[in-house]
Amino acid sequence: MSDKDFRLTAGGEIDRQEPVSFRFNGKEYRGFKGDTLASALMANGVRVLSRSFKYHRPRGTFSAGIEECNSILQLDRAPDTEPNVRATMLPIHEGLEAFSQSCWPSVNWDIFSVLGWFSRFLPPGFYYKTFKWPSWKFYEPLIRHTAGMGIAPATQDHRTYTRRHEHCDVLVVGGGAAGFSAAVAAARSGARVILVDEHQCFGGALLRDEEYIDGVPAKVWLESAINQLRAYGNVRLLSRCTATGYYDHNQLVLVEHLSNESAGKSDPVQRMWKVRAKQVVLATGAIERPLVFPNNDRPGIMLASAVRTYVKRYAAVPGKKIVVYTNNSDAYRTAIESHKAGIEVAAIVDARETPQGTSVREAESLGIRIISGSRILNTKGYRGLRSVQVAGAAANTWINCEVLAVSGGWTPTVHLYSQNGGKLIYDQQWACFLPQAAEDVHCAGSLNGKWSLAECLGDGQKAGTQASNRAGFQSHWVPDQPDCGDIVLGDLLPVLPDIQTSPRKQWVDYLYDVTVGDVDIAAREEFLSIEHFKRYTTTGMAVDQGKTSNVNALSLLAQVTGRDIPDVGTTKFRPPFTPVTFGTLAGHEVGQLYLPKREMPCHRWHEASGGEFEDVGTWQRPACYPKAGESRDAATKREILTVRNGVGIFEGSPLGKIEVSGPDAADFLHRIYMNNVHSLGVGKIRYALMLDDAGVVMDDGVFCKLAENHYLLYPTSAAADRVALWLEEWSQTAWPELDIVIAVLSSQWATCTVSGPRARELMQSLPSNIDFSAEAFPHMSYRVGEILGISCRISRVSFTGEISYEINVPASYGDGLWSAIFKAGEPLGIAAYGSEALLTLRLEKGYLHVGADTDGTTIPDDIGWGAVAMKKKTDYVGRRSLTLPVNVREGRFQLVGYELQNPEEGEFLDVGSHVVESGGPEQRLSSIGYVTSSCFSPTLNLPVAIGRLLDGRSRQGDVVEVYSNGVQRPAKVVEPVFYDRESVRVHG
Repeated sequence: MSDKDFRLTAGGEIDRQEPVSFRFNGKEYRGFKGDTLASALMANGVRVLSRSFKYHRPRGTFSAGIEECNSILQLDRAPDTEPNVRATMLPIHEGLEAFSQSCWPSVNWDIFSVLGWFSRFLPPGFYYKTFKWPSWKFYEPLIRHTAGMGIAPATQDHRTYTRRHEHCDVLVVGGGAAGFSAAVAAARSGARVILVDEHQCFGGALLRDEEYIDGVPAKVWLESAINQLRAYGNVRLLSRCTATGYYDHNQLVLVEHLSNESAGKSDPVQRMWKVRAKQVVLATGAIERPLVFPNNDRPGIMLASAVRTYVKRYAAVPGKKIVVYTNNSDAYRTAIESHKAGIEVAAIVDARETPQGTSVREAESLGIRIISGSRILNTKGYRGLRSVQVAGAAANTWINCEVLAVSGGWTPTVHLYSQNGGKLIYDQQWACFLPQAAEDVHCAGSLNGKWSLAECLGDGQKAGTQASNRAGFQSHWVPDQPDCGDIVLGDLLPVLPDIQTSPRKQWVDYLYDVTVGDVDIAAREEFLSIEHFKRYTTTGMAVDQGKTSNVNALSLLAQVTGRDIPDVGTTKFRPPFTPVTFGTLAGHEVGQLYLPKREMPCHRWHEASGGEFEDVGTWQRPACYPKAGESRDAATKREILTVRNGVGIFEGSPLGKIEVSGPDAADFLHRIYMNNVHSLGVGKIRYALMLDDAGVVMDDGVFCKLAENHYLLYPTSAAADRVALWLEEWSQTAWPELDIVIAVLSSQWATCTVSGPRARELMQSLPSNIDFSAEAFPHMSYRVGEILGISCRISRVSFTGEISYEINVPASYGDGLWSAIFKAGEPLGIAAYGSEALLTLRLEKGYLHVGADTDGTTIPDDIGWGAVAMKKKTDYVGRRSLTLPVNVREGRFQLVGYELQNPEEGEFLDVGSHVVESGGPEQRLSSIGYVTSSCFSPTLNLPVAIGRLLDGRSRQGDVVEVYSNGVQRPAKVVEPVFYDRESVRVHG
């Protein structure tokens, strides 16, 4: 190993027969198959990989796994790019190209590193307290150029992703000693087992530590266990697969990185697994904690376990001279393995006065210098560590070194366990949070506070056996207790930093530059809740989500506030465990596959007639039917006037159609709807509002009574699926004793709506056994019969304000019925009208559009239905919420109409325009309302608009100022009905 070569001549899990070329920051390097990007760069002597977020300090590789907080890089997979990739988790491949992030113009010479000189002026939350003058926009370009994590892709992702659903009896997360023991135990019982691990190779710590199991090297035991599992027909092994989320009923989401990163465009690069398991074993291990001391963030300062991993697994040397700083005996292994590899170990600095343990004795026998009862006080070096200052009872000196391997103990990886709702307890002996015992999830190994190999193996076997038993598989196999030698772990001494010494130069969160001084400031500013503290200081909010920083941060917060660590608690662990690309979340559901494209029964007719289609939810619906040389606006205007003066036809097949029947059907719907259901007669229709639990309007529509104990509901097209689920939820969870049947028939019936003053004339011209006279078939009534020889259901309801008939026939007859009606209507000047015309027709009439004219706070009284809502004395969904103080107070936004004053030809208010008024000492404008629906009415030749206004009903007749299209315009507040206010035409 030469001075410029940082690769050991032998050893490691790399394949030296397969060299791999890759590029980093424009320069070409070589590694071997089996290398990660971090190990390959380390073997090439690259020390600075990135810069920190806030002060742009140089950062080198810190860990060897998923907890990496420094070497976060940008990948360039032409024509695609991907930010925030951990170099420690990315296997190199031919042609890989990566770049440093958070630096300019280069990672070695970053002009923004001068920000570190002004750190005292950049305390936590400084961005809330500055940038107020002259405005945020003045500073925004510079801030966005300075801050940020990587570059988001500017073009469509050309790679492909896939998704898979799977079920199993036992899912084991973690492929270390405990995980493999659990998987073997469960598999022997006959249970279907899935074992997942996030690394390239299974084994975890077994790949870096020289230990023996039953007299054979741990690696040999591991290979035997892998072969044993593969021999079973009931086991699936998934490497490079991360469990990112643990959800209800033992559903876990896994993200698998497929092996061929340089695959062609047709090959998926990642696969999302949605796994439902009967039982789950978590053997997710533990993450080594760093120690906090002045200037503890320099390149070359690494976790002790990471140094050991690079030396043993990748034959990569972090530096030629190493110092180990620890408060426990496990880090001694790093010194021992480094010494055996030929790396000079300058010293082991141990905070404990009398270190104990098997590894301590072995280090002493090798002649490694041990400085006990001491601490690291400072370090030197900018783009690479050069020396460390040791102070204590036996020493106070500077030691030259290139690497400082630190170990502050271990933090069990409890994220998935906590996502499932698991509770944590604090272990004083090992200074960490451990999972409490739970029945629905089995924890094993280091996650469970088992630190020796023998304990991990035994705990894994126990967890795997219990999981398979609870999954219904009985195993009579009684494994022997594994013999892992006489290993003594020793103890652990929690080490807290001196907050009086250089508090702004002791790093807690490396990526976001959170220091001990920031913790102290947050505490002094009363951010005492750990959740408030997290957001104020940004601790644990970076890409790594605080995997190495959170426990140190809460320990410091406990120290400065005089509390115990359990009293401070932990932040909420939320999925995903690691970042997931949007491409993986989307899978195949992109472009034309984003949602199923649904075509209405008469789609071919609309297409042949020149309909301009739009995506309305999942449906393809024609917005209008332009004739040759006709603009979209002209076509819409023609269609509107045809409906107002003659007859038009519209396809409303997406309209919801839900049948509710059974002895308790009326009682059920009476509890669901705000309106009275019991008083409705057979063959009659009633307009109704449906509220959610909070009393908010969630849908309007109509329902009719087909027969005794048999009702047909017509929710709006947009809410049809949601209403169906809503009905099922209340039926199954709140009132399972009610005897009802809910049948969703929305797609089984085609709906052709005939509307206009000549609609009755057209219907009477069609062969039918239904009497369409006004006396026999009045508005808001329902008839069943035949039309053109087809069985049909016809509702006399209107969304246009004109005489309307909604004709429902089996979907397969829809196209034929439509064509026949259109041909019969040609002598009457019939025209098909699209969704644009329908929206204008309904707005002229002032009909409500739930979701457009309402929001998540709108209650019935806000839209003029308060008296009806309270008239019904029996309880219904949402009724009790209507009496909450927030719903009965004055100053609510109420539905009104807006009549623009002195409009120019064709002018109308923009949707989203705000009603403003002056107020306050500076006479600033404040919003008191807004426009929700607006258009120019060709029927009235006037602009019409409706919207919400503060105490709107009491302001009828007032002229208000509407800020629209960059200018303020006067508008009169009127009733939200502009056409046929007496509803004469709709009754015909």
